[in-house]
Amino acid sequence: MNRRHCAAAAITLVCALGLLTVPVQAMAAPTPDASPSPAASAPAVPSPAAPSPEKDLEKIREQIETLYRQAGAATDAYNLAEEQTKKQSGEIVKLAKAIVDGQARIAELKDRAGAQAREQYRNGGLPPGAQLVLSDDPQLFLDGVNKVRTSQQASKTVLAELTRTQEDLETYTQDASSNWHKLETNRVKQAEAKKKINAQIAAAEKLESRLAKEERARLRQLEQDAANRAQSAWLATRPTPNVDVSGATTAAGKAAVTFATAQIGKPYVWGATGPGSYDCSGLTSQAWAAAGRPIPRTSQEQWRLLPRIDIQDMRPGDLIIYHADASHVGMYVGDGAIVHSPRPGRHVTLAGAGSMKILGVVRPDR
Repeated sequence: MNRRHCAAAAITLVCALGLLTVPVQAMAAPTPDASPSPAASAPAVPSPAAPSPEKDLEKIREQIETLYRQAGAATDAYNLAEEQTKKQSGEIVKLAKAIVDGQARIAELKDRAGAQAREQYRNGGLPPGAQLVLSDDPQLFLDGVNKVRTSQQASKTVLAELTRTQEDLETYTQDASSNWHKLETNRVKQAEAKKKINAQIAAAEKLESRLAKEERARLRQLEQDAANRAQSAWLATRPTPNVDVSGATTAAGKAAVTFATAQIGKPYVWGATGPGSYDCSGLTSQAWAAAGRPIPRTSQEQWRLLPRIDIQDMRPGDLIIYHADASHVGMYVGDGAIVHSPRPGRHVTLAGAGSMKILGVVRPDR
């Protein structure tokens, strides 16, 4: 009964899946003093200079960049949890089917075992072998030997299969329960990541919303200047490629680049995989899927699981992973450029491959 309850509980779980922010004071004029004090005749000490508006904007730019990077890391955590949730859901569905099939098989085997028991009862409770030994007809004995052996083997087979099927059913039930707990854990991770993403994006947007139109335009220019400086520094130290990268690109790499560049202008939306919007790894994973090479969904998993190559061997189609936590990814398109989906409020665009801190390079079709 316990096994049946477990199995029923697992099936119920699967069904539940489907319903799946210094006033000026008035003072009397001082009476003129014929002999002013030394202090009064000393030159005035200049007040500290007010902060430069440019420095203030640069500080805001750095704060916004930090917030969006944190949101990017949380987005990767969300995407990974979502992938794991889908996987666990699929596993539960498979296990539920196996449980149902196992129950049906057990019922069938029990019917067969029951039929054999009833047959023995009708024969006086004696096994077929004993009945033959007691027979007075030698020919009957000889003719029935094979039947006895076949019957005995059938009984053993039924009992062995029944035992094995019951053990399998218990394993399926335990696995279904384990997968359900993993599913719930991943859903909690998703909710936590989503909350963090929304908080970081809201904080960044609040900072930017306080700026005047001219300041926002200048902020964009500061962002571009910072990216240009980083790109220039990277190009100055970039090793000479080992090969002619444009000539070494594979057909799949070219297809991936074609897909990714065709998405230029579409907005960044965290968690999105197209066709109308993308986050950074949503763009790269879909581009390589279109090229016939499915790859992991998140930038962190792409970094962890895909073959790594030396940056001097980089060619179009390769993925450049950014930041120490692997929270951003772009696709190299040649000539020192990438196509990527930068962050909320931006669109898929071309950028310098060295405009952000590079962690490493991976090649999906290696």
